[in-house]
Amino acid sequence: MNTPQIRVEQVSLASRVVSGKKSRLPVHYLLRNISFEVSEGDRISIVGASGSGKTSLLRLLNRLSEPFEGTIYLEGQKFPKIPVIQLRQQIALVQQETKLLGMTVREALRYPLKLKGIPETVCDRQVSEWIDRLHIPQKWLNLTELQLSVGERQWVAIARSLLTQPKILLLDEPTSSLDAGRSNHLLKVLSELPQTILVTNHQLEVAQSFSNRSLHLHKGTLIGDEKSDRVNWQELERAIVQAEAEEAEEWQ
Repeated sequence: MNTPQIRVEQVSLASRVVSGKKSRLPVHYLLRNISFEVSEGDRISIVGASGSGKTSLLRLLNRLSEPFEGTIYLEGQKFPKIPVIQLRQQIALVQQETKLLGMTVREALRYPLKLKGIPETVCDRQVSEWIDRLHIPQKWLNLTELQLSVGERQWVAIARSLLTQPKILLLDEPTSSLDAGRSNHLLKVLSELPQTILVTNHQLEVAQSFSNRSLHLHKGTLIGDEKSDRVNWQELERAIVQAEAEEAEEWQ
């Protein structure tokens, strides 16, 4: 039996207060008792109402957050045993709000390759390939993040992550700020990649067309893990709409 690429084993994430030197008391669970496995090459959509824990789960998988309970494994090795930099070279996260660290788009795309010591000519060739593949306009290349929209910054951040050739790509709502044309092109490019990809997406039609599996989160718990062709997408949409309505009522 093959070792899963990622295994999440009874993982919980919580806000906490510290009472004493050794005590960790959960105040509010963001995720609770989550377990699932990811195989190499999977295309997984993480769906659920706003606030259900989708982004929190991606942050755990990139070690931007640490579990309160449970264990996550990468190819059989516990996350804490893997140096953070090494882990993030293998598991790249692109968040909805991304930063270019004051760089121009061209500089931001070249930066991760320069850190790896890749020769400048090779670096420029690889950057040019992804500029062409993702149809990044030439007029963007000398702009900084303040001159780009949220969607444009995220588009550049996706290109920057793909240039590093991670084994696993985590995308937080990658199509939410894109027009239909750019959204469709991104999904086409992603579908051609060999990497394992996990995507949070509130657009269920995108999730249905892109993924081979769907993870359904509800109030921090995993209530559904099914192959996409077995999901009742209309029923899933009704469940998410109802959950968001109930959440809105609680705040009134």
